[in-house]
Amino acid sequence: MKEQLLALLTENFPEVDFTASDALVDDGILESIVLVEIISTISLEMGILIPYEEIVPQNFNSLDAMAAMLERLSEA
Repeated sequence: MKEQLLALLTENFPEVDFTASDALVDDGILESIVLVEIISTISLEMGILIPYEEIVPQNFNSLDAMAAMLERLSEA
């Protein structure tokens, strides 16, 4: 899941180094509009809907956090 997510994010958001930080949201690397685009891209390309209650900084601060959230959601 992590490798698939990294490939998807790198292809669609080449300006962001998703492997360089564990505080992508907290450090302002990912702004709200980019988060909306990421959520939309994940939904369209991976078929995983992210519920509103999962849209919190902790779930998007790093590639690992995003992958863990998607693993959790895909099992539900």
